[in-house]
Amino acid sequence: MKQEIRTDQAPTPAGPYSQGLKAGNRVYVAGQRPVIPETGELAQGLEAQSRQCLENVRNVLRAAGAEMDHVVKVTVYLADLQNFAAFNAIYKEYFKPPYPVRTTVSCTLRGVQVEVDAIAELPE
Repeated sequence: MKQEIRTDQAPTPAGPYSQGLKAGNRVYVAGQRPVIPETGELAQGLEAQSRQCLENVRNVLRAAGAEMDHVVKVTVYLADLQNFAAFNAIYKEYFKPPYPVRTTVSCTLRGVQVEVDAIAELPE
């Protein structure tokens, strides 16, 4: 059984996908781009884009009853791996040890510098 997660605190999906899904005791958060939900505009610069992506992930998780501490897996998509260290500095503000497992991928992101998706275990 899966349940769609929707919130106006994260960008509306740009295609046929959900912001998040709750399945069993897990929450799956779709890749969150650095779109500011209130305006639909892209955040500017790596730092602002990184924070906005992570805020969007946080807001989808909260809509499902979870928090960043419940995240067990993260995938980060960077347009330029030269930004790896700068992204990590911001990432550590959102996640605390033990950190989720993570994969970082370099890819073309249609005009953005970073995108983040996550999987969380719901609290009991």
